[in-house]
Amino acid sequence: GNHTLLTGFVLSGFPKHPELKHLLFFTFCLIYTIAIIGNLLIFVVTVHPSLRMPMYFFLRVLSFLDISTASIVVPKMLVNFLSEDRSISYMGCAAQLYCVIFLAATEWYLLAVMAYDRYVAICNPLRYAIIMNSRVCLSLVLLSCCSGNVVSVVQTAWVFSLPFCGPRKINYFFCDIPPLIMLSCTDTSLYEKQIITATALVIFTPFCLILVSYACIISSILKISSAEGRHKTFSTCSSHLTVVTLYYASGTLIYLRPKSSNSQDTKKVLALMYTAIIPTLNPLIYSLRNKEVKGVL
Repeated sequence: GNHTLLTGFVLSGFPKHPELKHLLFFTFCLIYTIAIIGNLLIFVVTVHPSLRMPMYFFLRVLSFLDISTASIVVPKMLVNFLSEDRSISYMGCAAQLYCVIFLAATEWYLLAVMAYDRYVAICNPLRYAIIMNSRVCLSLVLLSCCSGNVVSVVQTAWVFSLPFCGPRKINYFFCDIPPLIMLSCTDTSLYEKQIITATALVIFTPFCLILVSYACIISSILKISSAEGRHKTFSTCSSHLTVVTLYYASGTLIYLRPKSSNSQDTKKVLALMYTAIIPTLNPLIYSLRNKEVKGVL
């Protein structure tokens, strides 16, 4: 019954489309390359003296998280496209799950911090430099990381406390909570409820903070008399809103129904969204819609 714990798992990836493996390999290799280069450019550009503001400090942290997320998932997926051996060790699977949850949870909290930063900048511009000083910014990032670490440790320990038996094939392209609990040979209904609770705390709590921040921001924007001023102010928030919508929507749809077998293919697409596509889009979203970043670049 515990044989899987000793031998590891097999990542099936995308078994329904084996004829597309070479096309998928080159596609995701290109996506990964763009993600790494784009986020490195954002990281380097925002170090420029003219961009030494809290918003760009948080953007550098976001770029680091995106590089890490893509690097944890995509290289192993690329190898599996061309290799017959798609196995991953038990400890390797646990490490990958921990890293993915840690980076995802940290990014969810960081996006809420970035929304708070925009709130202070727009609603309290005269006190912005005092409120968002370097110590506060660093503390908010560390708090996001610590919160992400707690969530990841709890979830990883809980998943790997389950007994695994029977087929050791994971119907996914990386180790994640939904496909792993489907391999358990015990009743996981209690654990599924725990995941839903954790999803509410980890995703909906920061999302509600984002909604409150943007409600105050929109209220302040509407008070601006000129249409040009309103447009200019809102343009500083539109990039962040785009990323929030994509990231929170994909995470919510994956973890609210963790053991729904009918939606495994859909979950793979959604997982690709936050592990590969969003890290690629973030540099484009924040550079193409930001005149200051484009100017420095």
